Amino acid sequence: MRRVERIVVLALEGVYPFELGIPSRIFGAADGRYEVLTCSVDGRPVRSNADFSITVEHGPEVLATADTVVVASVAQPYITAELPPEVAAALAFIRPDARIVSICTAAFVLAAAGLLDGRKATTHWQVVDRFRRMFPHVDLDPDVLFVDDGRVLTSAGAASGVDVCLHIVRTDHGSELANAVARRCVVPPFRDGGQAQYIEQPVPQHGAASTAGARSWALEHLDESLALADLARHAGMSLRTFARRFQEEVGVSPGRWLIQQRVARARHLLESTDLPVDQIAGEVGFATGASLRQHLHTAIGVSPQAYRRTFQAAR
Repeated sequence: MRRVERIVVLALEGVYPFELGIPSRIFGAADGRYEVLTCSVDGRPVRSNADFSITVEHGPEVLATADTVVVASVAQPYITAELPPEVAAALAFIRPDARIVSICTAAFVLAAAGLLDGRKATTHWQVVDRFRRMFPHVDLDPDVLFVDDGRVLTSAGAASGVDVCLHIVRTDHGSELANAVARRCVVPPFRDGGQAQYIEQPVPQHGAASTAGARSWALEHLDESLALADLARHAGMSLRTFARRFQEEVGVSPGRWLIQQRVARARHLLESTDLPVDQIAGEVGFATGASLRQHLHTAIGVSPQAYRRTFQAAR
């Protein structure tokens, strides 16, 4: 019988309703692989940051049964450097081997609990300075949509909760199921770049060209040797203008973005086919199998063979 993983979502005072609903929506679309429960610190309704309260079905004791705990984000007035006693008591129910995930400002909760000390993490770009002042022992990366640091995962603002939940599905069960979940929820299976593309900045001049067309074209030609000049030419821009516009729109350089897309395509082929590593390298645009091995290890810390064995076992 297929094992069903239990996800328990913790709703705190001041919770954002949108973020609270993300785990149920994403994991609930994963073909019965997950069971999602929602709790509060005392089993009673919690005030949201909207004009309504939310009634939950469970108290904190259900956290002890969770394989994965997701802490939903809270409005800034509810952020504190020290955990309220009732929140600390609730978190104490979590098993040592459970996976813990924060959405947006819930990173403050994990940091206050000491769960992020010495770890790499992220949170919403608007509260980065406050987070760093309150928790200097956390290695905060404000440029990414989420951070997977093993047992603890943190995500940036709002919709990045979708990104991290899809990442968990992809990690647990492969790209095929994660992509199917994304289609059912009408969201992109993988978003390019990081938070930089969403940070407030001057509005581009009217009529300013976009690099979106060049990105779409590149995804259809990943097996080719793509140079910055090729992308700029396809976008009808000079090299300098294209590189600047690309960074503004995507949040990473064109070269880094290409590597990310090639690694993502290689992961899908490793999961879903039995193609030799050297052939996969050629199909995604890496010159050699050694190059693929290097980039995959840099991205996720494993070799192609180890990655493939994981998903073959899952299948």
